[in-house]
Amino acid sequence: MKRKVNAQRLLVGILLAIYSLTTLGKEDSPRVIDLSLLVSPELPCTAPVGWPYFQINPYLRIGPFSAYNSEIITIDPHTGTQIDVPAHSVPRPDSKLPNAGPLGLMFTDAVPAWQFVGEACVIDVRELLDQAPNGRSPIITQKHIIAWERQHRQLKPGDVALFFSGFSDRYYKPFPAGRRFFADPFEGKTPAWPDPDPDAMEYLAGKGIKAAGIDSPSMGPVPDLGEATHFAGLRHGMIWTEGATGLEQLPPTGALYCMLGPKHAGDVGSEARAFAIVGEPLTKQLIESARKQRVLDLSMTLSLDLPVSWPGHGAGNHRQPYAIANFRFNPSLDLYFDTHIMDSHTGTHLVPPAYALPTEGFDNRNYSDEVRAWLAEYERRHGRRGYSSITVDKVPLSQTSGRLRVVDVTHLLGSTKKSVWPASPEITTAHVQEFEKKYGALMFGDIVIFRSGYSDRYCQNPAVRNPCMSDPLNGLQEGWPSPGPDLILYLARKGIRCVATDGPSLGGASAKKALMTYWAMGSHAMVGVEYLTNLGRLPDKAYFLFAAIKIAGSHGGPGRAIAIY
Repeated sequence: MKRKVNAQRLLVGILLAIYSLTTLGKEDSPRVIDLSLLVSPELPCTAPVGWPYFQINPYLRIGPFSAYNSEIITIDPHTGTQIDVPAHSVPRPDSKLPNAGPLGLMFTDAVPAWQFVGEACVIDVRELLDQAPNGRSPIITQKHIIAWERQHRQLKPGDVALFFSGFSDRYYKPFPAGRRFFADPFEGKTPAWPDPDPDAMEYLAGKGIKAAGIDSPSMGPVPDLGEATHFAGLRHGMIWTEGATGLEQLPPTGALYCMLGPKHAGDVGSEARAFAIVGEPLTKQLIESARKQRVLDLSMTLSLDLPVSWPGHGAGNHRQPYAIANFRFNPSLDLYFDTHIMDSHTGTHLVPPAYALPTEGFDNRNYSDEVRAWLAEYERRHGRRGYSSITVDKVPLSQTSGRLRVVDVTHLLGSTKKSVWPASPEITTAHVQEFEKKYGALMFGDIVIFRSGYSDRYCQNPAVRNPCMSDPLNGLQEGWPSPGPDLILYLARKGIRCVATDGPSLGGASAKKALMTYWAMGSHAMVGVEYLTNLGRLPDKAYFLFAAIKIAGSHGGPGRAIAIY
């Protein structure tokens, strides 16, 4: 059996090598380019003017008390690479405040999915870097935008205007050098970052631009034009990325730009992941679909009123619940800015290999007796469990982007007997092979999604009851359909590197089977995207994009999933 599993791993490695060799050097080979800042307490990812510090607490580690690694994350929406939405500067219509209007209700969960993507138009303003007195921003004006248009083309709806100054590339460094990124400019010790003035934002709005981005900490010049610039763009329904990086990797036009962040209910912004796709003909097709607004959001809304965090079996086995902490009241908006406290596997999230796999050198005797027995059974049937140090920040975005292959497993709901609960209907190799006979073989790089309709049906206010997770985990209801380790190994042989589900987890309601499924995934360098929704609206052909927040050393990653069709 060990020889068989090693052969399977060798096959996956050969497929990866062939893919790399056949795409190397081809200008038309699609590439996913990460444009996001790494989030870490050692880096200047938190605004230095009274905002809550980013924290990561490794409260679960593989050993006698846990078979998994997980963290409690405390993160503000204004951390690292981030998104601002209209409600950041436009008051709610019922607030009776100046400038109030309907866009004051456009929080992160209300932004249409098409607005997160578009053709990147990279406006090079590097000549402005550090060209201002200490404590002040060099100003990006209409003239810079017009000059770019004369050189390239006119901006138009569906474009994303990206201001490339090189600020984050030069100054986003570990402390103490990292103070130059944010703190030193605020203290008036160094020049601040280049930023557009209100007239420049009005010019973009007049061109029909609904999304923009910048590689500086904030879309607003300091010391005195920050809010004016924010309002000038957001009042027109714009959204934008703050804290992008690596924009020099993009051509002036022709790349698909994407900014995705967790779908916090009622929040004025979100921590985010920015990236781009280059290479034809794929990029051209995606940009065309984005301009036609053919984009679906597949992400769970993060809300206190929804079951978005793991309740565990019985008592004392739950993960950190999703929580909101108000920290600053903004009288001009009549609302509080807040920060979020959550487990790293909250809502729609990424499962990296190191979630269930220990690092090299781990002594299996450190597991509990129960888990050691499960491991012995797993290794008899499937070969040796592997090791991994691949956390969320080490998973390439190309692994969670690709052609969608949606396997309908709705027929499995209601197929288990109450006598075997807690249990989930198992998605088997036979189910996938039946799909392949009907729709064509799975190919290397495909994103396989299991659609059961479970989250659409059962995600409801847990104050009433929790049929989504607690009831199945406690044997009061059938669990959600989920793959077993045999199917995972079949998918690995096919070269599948990412598998996803609209159930709360890929493991299912049985603790034993779930762990074996995660062992199989991690041992074959496969990642998972869990807790999707809205899959019933997907057409037959679509392109999947998922991005988790780039948190250093995290064993799970909240994020957002969309599909372009």
